[in-house]
Amino acid sequence: QLQLVESGGGLVQPGGSLRLSCAASGFTLDYYAIGWFRQAPGKEREGVSCISRSGGSTNYVDSVKGRFTISRDNAKNTVYLQMNSLKPEDTAGYYCAATGRHYCSPYDAQRDFESWGQGTQVTVSS
Repeated sequence: QLQLVESGGGLVQPGGSLRLSCAASGFTLDYYAIGWFRQAPGKEREGVSCISRSGGSTNYVDSVKGRFTISRDNAKNTVYLQMNSLKPEDTAGYYCAATGRHYCSPYDAQRDFESWGQGTQVTVSS
């Protein structure tokens, strides 16, 4: 059974940083591209970033470019999202998701991702 577990969320002041982790169990992460998504209260879930199976290809939505960095450590079966210069508008539940494709994009249809984690809350507030 494919399982993803997010961690690393919390309360941070504007301008601060957090690193989210997405740990996989029950399967080898090497065979999946991974996306990070977020959902703010009252809004639809949106894509944030994606990383290819090998980690050689990454992409981001415009609102986080230059501030967020996605990476993966296949040996640890974990994908990370380093978030710097956080803004109040980054406040949301953050979810990781896996797709069996080699590559993914945060603009891909969410139905293309087969497995989802339960999410971790990020709150940016002074």
